[in-house]
Amino acid sequence: MSGSHEGEGLQRRTLLIVLVLNALLFVVLGLGGLFAESSALLANAADNGSDAIVYLISFLAVGRAMAWKRGAARLSGIMLLIFAAGVLLDVGRRWIVGTEPVGWTMMGLAVVAAVVNLACLILIRRQGSDDVNMRAAETFSFNDFASNGGILVAGVLVMTLNQAWPDLAVGVIVVAIAVKGGIDILRDAGRAG
Repeated sequence: MSGSHEGEGLQRRTLLIVLVLNALLFVVLGLGGLFAESSALLANAADNGSDAIVYLISFLAVGRAMAWKRGAARLSGIMLLIFAAGVLLDVGRRWIVGTEPVGWTMMGLAVVAAVVNLACLILIRRQGSDDVNMRAAETFSFNDFASNGGILVAGVLVMTLNQAWPDLAVGVIVVAIAVKGGIDILRDAGRAG
């Protein structure tokens, strides 16, 4: 019984750490995205903000009944899909209105975010938990890490080509990653028992 409580305590600490890190990334990437006029950075900021909320939900689900955990995971998947729709709307707005993203800012913040997201992913994977909410947290962290690589490439292309389209394209790719992650989490929550 104490092993179960220790495991739950470790899950709570891990989720609290990744919650705080993602909340900080939300602020830093959001400000950087506004400064750099980058859809990709703003998309990543919104993703990290929604992740922080999801980590809070998962934190609250630790030690609760499976039905509660499934509900928390479903909410996580739905939030990721809502985030994806919002980012897609922003990319469309920027395509129509125009934007001039700053490549250096995109690349610098992408590297910082990649390091933080990799640390989160390692912390979550160390859990070795088969819990539906921990699997959802792992999906979020992996999606964020992959998105950071795309933003880095987009920053290089924005600088090299002096064009905004790579930033917008990565924004759409982040949406696709988020949609896949949201659907995966919903399927996993449906299978959890």
